[in-house]
Amino acid sequence: MEKALKVGILRETKNPPDRRVPLTPPQIIALEELYPNVEFFVQPSDYRCYSNEEYEYLDIPLKEDLRECDILMGVKEVDKRTFLADKIYLFFAHVAKKQPHNLEMLRAMAEKKISLIDFEYLTTDKGQRVVAFGRHAGIVGAYNGLRARGIKTNKFKLKPAYQCHDLEEMWAGLSLIELKLGLKILITGDGRVACGAMETLGVANVVQVSPDDYLNREFSVPVFCQLGPDNYTRHREGLKFNFNHFTKYPQEYESTFLPYTSVTDILITGHYWDPRSPKFFSHEDMIKPDFRISVIADISCDMNGPIPSTLRATTISDPFYSYNPFREIEEPAFSKESNITVMSIDNLPGELPRDASLEFGKMLMSNVLQDLLTKTDSPMIERATILKGGKLTPGYNYLNEYLNG
Repeated sequence: MEKALKVGILRETKNPPDRRVPLTPPQIIALEELYPNVEFFVQPSDYRCYSNEEYEYLDIPLKEDLRECDILMGVKEVDKRTFLADKIYLFFAHVAKKQPHNLEMLRAMAEKKISLIDFEYLTTDKGQRVVAFGRHAGIVGAYNGLRARGIKTNKFKLKPAYQCHDLEEMWAGLSLIELKLGLKILITGDGRVACGAMETLGVANVVQVSPDDYLNREFSVPVFCQLGPDNYTRHREGLKFNFNHFTKYPQEYESTFLPYTSVTDILITGHYWDPRSPKFFSHEDMIKPDFRISVIADISCDMNGPIPSTLRATTISDPFYSYNPFREIEEPAFSKESNITVMSIDNLPGELPRDASLEFGKMLMSNVLQDLLTKTDSPMIERATILKGGKLTPGYNYLNEYLNG
């Protein structure tokens, strides 16, 4: 009889703890029915959004020691002290861009001959990601932008998203607020994050308008506009915008974003940014008399990136700070009316962990787990495998100096 494949769900070890899970209890039951030769075990956790009791109720075993498992799955980076040798790990590793803060974690995995599959790099042949939390990042990020506006103007109050039981409760409260007539909100990006942000604005009865109307007209209702890179950049030599060319050679483009800063009240960023890309605007632009943006919900959260006021990542428990554009420093949130309120949480889906986990698990089951659990050769899984038996795979050999330097 074929040996059972054992899969362990890790307790999150990154601090502050993340409450999300890669698979919900009912999803695990469905997978065990689909794949009778696969057994799941869950490491107990006091802070996971699905309680230990919810797993136990469905007879999913809780197990502290996962050494018997073949595959270990989590969400965020793993504490290097907890790694088990010779295992396959799946989580968002954040090492493929040579992130300094995760170097020691990657070294520990290499030393223990671990195979690392990074969720972020599970993609189709065309490079489209198949599992992601982007939609919920956009949903919560836009909500936080509106919440900041309510606090700043003292016109309405919204409960923090993490205090809501789920997305349904969050949106129910949002549907009751009244936004200022003529309010203008700008969203950058055209992927999952931006779409999630637009969902939230739709619940708040904000009307979408075209970039041209947004720039040139005033409205009697709250409106928003969505911009892709073709709207906020142009080729320096006047070539027609081509997205594939832009992603390969972003340094050849310049920003055309500045006109939007004089007509926007709330900026919600959901774009992907390359360090070679042009910045949206400068520190100097932010002190011009016509700079109108008063709230920036920076979902993209790129330090030293296109938004000069993004000085650091904020947290779910302390989401806002004020940016003084004249002194170019952070000040206490809502401390001065002339300051710009910044929200730059880098783990926004963690505010709605049950909803985000449910959707993530569905994507994982639909796109990845059949090949993984049946040990089928998969170009998708191969593309996302950074380490195999502790060795960098060919697609990630560029990390060799980072790993061993």
